[in-house]
Amino acid sequence: MNEKGAPIVIVGAGQAAARAAQSLRTQGYAGNITMIGAELHAPYERPPLSKAVLCDDTEPTLEVLTATQFTECNVQFMPGVRVLRLDAEARLLHLDDGRQLSYGRCLLATGGKVRELPDLPQGAPRVHYMRSLDDARMLRGVLTGGIHLAVIGGGFLGLEVAASALRRGARVTVIESAPVLLGRFLPQEVSSWLSEALRGEGARIELGQALRAARTDAHGVEIELGSGEIIRADQVLVAIGLLPEVALAQDAGLAMDEKNGGILVNTACQSSHPDIFAAGDCASQFNAHLDRPMRIESWQNANAQAETAAAGLLGLPSAKQAFPWFWTDQGKHNIQMLGLGAPDLAYVRRGHLNEAKAVWIGHREGVPVHGIALNAGGDLRALRPLFETRKAFDTADFETSPLPLRAWVKSAMALQSTET
Repeated sequence: MNEKGAPIVIVGAGQAAARAAQSLRTQGYAGNITMIGAELHAPYERPPLSKAVLCDDTEPTLEVLTATQFTECNVQFMPGVRVLRLDAEARLLHLDDGRQLSYGRCLLATGGKVRELPDLPQGAPRVHYMRSLDDARMLRGVLTGGIHLAVIGGGFLGLEVAASALRRGARVTVIESAPVLLGRFLPQEVSSWLSEALRGEGARIELGQALRAARTDAHGVEIELGSGEIIRADQVLVAIGLLPEVALAQDAGLAMDEKNGGILVNTACQSSHPDIFAAGDCASQFNAHLDRPMRIESWQNANAQAETAAAGLLGLPSAKQAFPWFWTDQGKHNIQMLGLGAPDLAYVRRGHLNEAKAVWIGHREGVPVHGIALNAGGDLRALRPLFETRKAFDTADFETSPLPLRAWVKSAMALQSTET
């Protein structure tokens, strides 16, 4: 690529965008980089929004890159600007301020947007969604002691906010349409433990409850459940998932993943157009560890794909694909996961739930597929090599062996080697 020609333009200014810009520089690119962000903020970390931003006495530092690092990246940053149209053939971006911007290659790091409930739209009084720093600040401002917060959606984000609200002294009701919390991600044993832990902290949890109707007025929020019960609250958070922000890609004619809605990219994060790449929440990439295209909404995936995309933009080989990893802080408890759950997995456990410290392996005929650690992140890191072998292990021995976990992993992998 001609480094003196049209710049690399990054559309988006989140985690993936910032790390991609940094990686372009560390991988040797000396040309122009332009980053366009719809928000006025410089790139910031989103995981603390539902936790530290809501709870800490002083708002934490959220920047993805320090001011010095951002300066060293030598990026032309355009905050508060939206891209209205992407003309792939002309290599041209049409901006909402009337300008047009040409590029040599483009990275779409547009992230996602919240799913909305028609009865509780964004911007309505007493209604909150959690995607941006401004969203978090607004919710924090109303989380005074004694208010009643209704949380619609018992996913990771909803439960994180529920725990933070309890910590701030609010009363909390969580409304989840599924019969269990996080049923797509956790086995029944872990889900039940988490439900009871939250109830123990004071949350009311309504499971298996569809939302029939909702309305707000000057006095509060009224939520009608499928059972007919009316729940009245002072404020409501809607946390029912994320949609990939792919309008630009669709309008430009890029190939999309029909199953998960993401922009289809190859191993280099290159889209169906050779000069357009995508990374982060908006991208769907085949995952070699899970044997299918995936759109993974995680901090780790944003960082990993940013590095891969930077290499792809420069025509360089990319690093080996990492095993998917995710974490969530549920109040005082930390849950980490490797891979993804599935209905047909069997689980084995080490540790004790009554001590709130355990690790599980979800397997298919002994082949590890899904790892979960409750307040035991180090144990999950120790298990990662076992997952990467994609070979069967002795499930009974995992539960009963007296060996410390790291020693057990070495023993299990040595046994795998003798069996091949």
